[in-house]
Amino acid sequence: MSQARPTGAARNAGLPRLIGVAVAVFVLTFSLVPLYRIACEKVFGVRLERGPGAAATGAVGNGKRTVRVEFDGGVNSKLPWAFHPEQLTMDVVPGELNEALYYARNDSDRALVGSAVPSVAPAKASGYFSKTECFCFTAQTLQAGEKRDMPVRFIVDPDLPANIKTITLSYTFYKNDALSAQLPAAAAVPAGAHAAP
Repeated sequence: MSQARPTGAARNAGLPRLIGVAVAVFVLTFSLVPLYRIACEKVFGVRLERGPGAAATGAVGNGKRTVRVEFDGGVNSKLPWAFHPEQLTMDVVPGELNEALYYARNDSDRALVGSAVPSVAPAKASGYFSKTECFCFTAQTLQAGEKRDMPVRFIVDPDLPANIKTITLSYTFYKNDALSAQLPAAAAVPAGAHAAP
């Protein structure tokens, strides 16, 4: 038995559906970027950068406004490191890229891994303070006695409310026990100790 072929009208009935699916996919694709930004900012508290062009435009629009950024740093008592900012304050122009350095030194006799937890005060300013590069993004390994300068690059958003004149960026380093335990055993041997022949 032969099957009946669909008529022209029946064949064209699927075309609007196909066009509708194509338009829906197109709209979904372009809405993913704003949805991703919203998820990062609202759910995870991470503010994404708009790119260098947006930052430069904002700096020109705000003229000579400056915001004081204060730096603070410390370590948890379980981590035998020295850690502090290399400068305590910096006056920055919103929209411009800035860099600050923190100093870290491992005072123990073995390699250790530390993880930095940042905080921004006042809390209202945290949504306008964006770190583009930071030692806090990854765990840091310091060998016994090793010293290191750790940079943080940041931008203060030009839309920061005018009543906020000072922002404090603070870090606390914690010992990362899980990653420290994975370090090679040789890294735990004190400097001067030698294996027996």
